[in-house]
Amino acid sequence: MFLRRVLIAGGSATTAILLAARPPPVVLVSTPAAGGRWDSNWDRREPRSLMNLAKINAETGEEELQLNKYKAKATRHIFLIRHSQYNLKGASDADRVLTPLGCEQAELTGKRLSSLGLKFDQIIYSSMTRAKETTEIISKYLPGVQKKGTDLLREGAPIPPQPPVCHWKPDVVYYEDGPRIEAAFRHFIHRADPKQEEDSYEIIICHANVIRYIVCRALQLPPEAWLRISLNNGSITYLVIRPSGNVALRLLGDSGFMPAEKITRT
Repeated sequence: MFLRRVLIAGGSATTAILLAARPPPVVLVSTPAAGGRWDSNWDRREPRSLMNLAKINAETGEEELQLNKYKAKATRHIFLIRHSQYNLKGASDADRVLTPLGCEQAELTGKRLSSLGLKFDQIIYSSMTRAKETTEIISKYLPGVQKKGTDLLREGAPIPPQPPVCHWKPDVVYYEDGPRIEAAFRHFIHRADPKQEEDSYEIIICHANVIRYIVCRALQLPPEAWLRISLNNGSITYLVIRPSGNVALRLLGDSGFMPAEKITRT
């Protein structure tokens, strides 16, 4: 222990007082409180959600048999691809075609997906021109993979972002786009069907807002946080959905396979 000597003068005597030196204060850093529990039935596909429990006799062991019947067995691997750079000056969707650089980006993304050596089951793409053209280029590197377009994945404004941004949108935009993008999430992002025996590898080619919203919803993060995420053109986001309903994000907006001069975010 370190001591310090303090001299106090008083009358004819000088008193020496030894005081123990105090150690420096300890600063405690606490972790933030947990924001909430994981909802394992987020996709409403837990076995019990698929069963009519009122018609099952638990005493006969039928409930256990039915639970096994409705349990997912396979893992879904979902690759979300943002479309490549496109002509921002186009007056309509038909005019918003890929730029020459955008075509190069799609080629690089296709090569990257092919190099993974995975057996992709299908490609689902937005029906907007820039997503369709990106799909056509990428699919050259994945011959034989089935392709399917959908209006559900079209670009839009899913929900008012937090914090708010300066480019204001009227409520009707979110009112119309939000339910559609939420429907896309519910339709395409869920655990495997109980009848699916093997793991699947699927590609979804669409738009930044849609992908960002899907990531927030899949990870059970506040959906209004979607605009805090940035995605480059042609980038790869990779979600894994386990039979238990657990979700992992393995890649978010990966474009490291592109040369630096080819990377854009428009």
